Amino acid sequence: MYEVKSETPRHVAIIMDGNGRWAESRGLPRIAGHRRGADRVREVVESCPDLGVSHLTLFAFSTENWKRPEQEVQGLFRLLRRYIKKEGARLVAEGARVRFIGDRTRLSRELQALMAGLEAQTAANDRLHLTVALNYGGRDELTRAAQRLAEAVRRGEVSPDEIGPETLERFLDTVGLPDPDLILRTSGEHRLSGFLPWQSAYSEFSFVEARWPDFTAEMFAAEVRSFGRRERRFGAIAG
Repeated sequence: MYEVKSETPRHVAIIMDGNGRWAESRGLPRIAGHRRGADRVREVVESCPDLGVSHLTLFAFSTENWKRPEQEVQGLFRLLRRYIKKEGARLVAEGARVRFIGDRTRLSRELQALMAGLEAQTAANDRLHLTVALNYGGRDELTRAAQRLAEAVRRGEVSPDEIGPETLERFLDTVGLPDPDLILRTSGEHRLSGFLPWQSAYSEFSFVEARWPDFTAEMFAAEVRSFGRRERRFGAIAG
């Protein structure tokens, strides 16, 4: 038995690429691209419920992004703090539940407090599950999950011979979330860059030429609709 032509992806994950290059191509500072990209986030988030998308995961900042110029990194975090403060009430009103995944320990106390506050404020919502990957890397997530699992084994909470895929999943950042049905990446790049390597085992992929600041809600809707024409067999064969 296999699934075929799912009409709507339940969970869409997006690698929002191309903000800086969008700005540079217009003679603007790179942070201007990130500001424009934040507007696209709002549009895509607002469009999800009407499209039947119940889970949206956005790759906002990777563990490798610290290598970028300090001015850009700090500008990104200022923008994120402003976004949480400005959009929090709107997300609550729209019934969105917000979660953050990734390693928070390197983030400022102020930002960590804002993140925790928004998660608590939206915890009862379920119209849209919005997950933001911040200081996230797939290998880092798997390493931290393995460390937590090893600690559980040490405490006698898990037996080594009982460990299977479902066991490890309980220690991932995404515990309780469905795997993404569709992963989008903008700006014409054809790689995951460490985004959800465990969770994407059977995801469909779409690589879009448009840079994230140019990726409109209409383009997002077209990608969601095109998913319905894909056949998903999950390792089985037709027939």
